[in-house]
Amino acid sequence: MKFDGIIFDWAGTTVDYGCMAPVKAFIEAFEEYGITPTLEEVRKPMGMLKIDHVRTMLSMERISNEWKKEHGRDWTEDDVNAVYRLSEHKILQIVENYADPKPYVVETIAKLREMGIKVGSTTGYTDEMMNLVVPNAEKAGYKPDCWYSPDSTNKMGRPYPYMIFRNMEELKLNDVRRIMKVGDTVADIKEGKNAGAVSVGVIEGSSVVGLTQEEYEALSDAEKQAVCEKAEQTFREAGADYVVKDIRGILELL
Repeated sequence: MKFDGIIFDWAGTTVDYGCMAPVKAFIEAFEEYGITPTLEEVRKPMGMLKIDHVRTMLSMERISNEWKKEHGRDWTEDDVNAVYRLSEHKILQIVENYADPKPYVVETIAKLREMGIKVGSTTGYTDEMMNLVVPNAEKAGYKPDCWYSPDSTNKMGRPYPYMIFRNMEELKLNDVRRIMKVGDTVADIKEGKNAGAVSVGVIEGSSVVGLTQEEYEALSDAEKQAVCEKAEQTFREAGADYVVKDIRGILELL
């Protein structure tokens, strides 16, 4: 099938190897409320609208129990908003330092453009966060044709498909079946599937793997294989049509 446009996620997919900025911010925000979440708890909702991410974490049984133990009551929507505001503040302090393109991104995007394919993007970040990320990514060589955050869709972020539709409108793409959505989280895969697009998961540098580039490269070949197989299974179970090792795999699919 011929594709007219490819819509990429940002952190963990095209920039910020390992999707580290949000993880750091969420952990620090919860710690200020007396709870230390595990990496698994932080990463499970990754890719969602950030306030939905906080709400999902607070709904997890262990964190919910810890909250009650620490604060003597069940959490409320006021608590969701308080933790979210703190996490947002922390992300805004660091996010511009996590805008470097991942390996092979700049070259792959150039090849896609040579093929006449339009390059869109969606994100779980807010517009305010993206206004810090986008200029630094551009300085480092990565600039999609457009980007949309949940701020553009009445705060209805992933797994809702509306950011994809905003991309289609901007890029004048009229057939969602000729759109590929590429991301590094379960929420990305579901966003693509809910839009009716072909949904692709990227393994290396993803939030699903959850390792820095240095940590991943330090693994033995057997350990890398095990990590990649586990990540692929996660993407497949979420409904991914395809899974690629790194962004160059998109060119092989085309």
